[in-house]
Amino acid sequence: MTANDALLEWERAEIERSGLQARLSGTDVQPTRADIIARYADAPADTPYAWEYAFHLLGDTRGQRVLDLGCGDGECTTLVAAHGGKVAALDISMDLLSMAARRTCLDGHGDAVTPLCGSVHAVPLASESVDIVFGMALLHHVDLSLAAREVHRVLRRGGRAIFTEPIRNSKLLAAVRGLIPYRHPDVSPFERPLRFDELETFASHFVGWEHREFDLPFIQLVRVSGGTGGWEAYAARQDNGVLRRFPLLRRFASVMVFQVWK
Repeated sequence: MTANDALLEWERAEIERSGLQARLSGTDVQPTRADIIARYADAPADTPYAWEYAFHLLGDTRGQRVLDLGCGDGECTTLVAAHGGKVAALDISMDLLSMAARRTCLDGHGDAVTPLCGSVHAVPLASESVDIVFGMALLHHVDLSLAAREVHRVLRRGGRAIFTEPIRNSKLLAAVRGLIPYRHPDVSPFERPLRFDELETFASHFVGWEHREFDLPFIQLVRVSGGTGGWEAYAARQDNGVLRRFPLLRRFASVMVFQVWK
């Protein structure tokens, strides 16, 4: 099998996974609640939540062009558009992209969003045409070297890219997870948590980067145990405090938000 054949197989698996995701989520797209839009429109720098921190980094995008890379069903696309910029929403799945388009229209941001069907490995945009690339849980689905090349290519000089990704740096946690046979039905065979060294290599294509880790293992235990919103918020604050006070524990975190500059 050639490298091109392998890449095509990879992308076909992602299209199949995305189609299943669309079927599992249903086609009845609902508008985004106003309080959700407000939450991510003005997220604080010291938030204990990864998503909020990513949108804090995004900031005010008025007068800028933003690429929502791997937009999926548009859960984040409206939140990105609410920051004021013009958004190109790209996904490899037409099923998910059509859901994203409907959602942004329902949310009143249809005029600010342009849907694009295409691959992260070959983004259908001109070189140096984007000010910001924004990706939520995307890179662990794709070939990192090709994605880094394309992100670097489409960014204007001085532009930046923001990503939120699952990570697994602890060999102990990786071994424990490997003992659990369950695999969610919409997980593709190429999907995997990323290691710090992989993301560091991705960032090496750019002039600089910064990162912050979130979610120690006890956070997942609180979530799966069905803890209330109050308990989850308390756990998130504790998680934030522990990671700030004891940096060596960051290798046990399960989420990283990072930003790179061109």
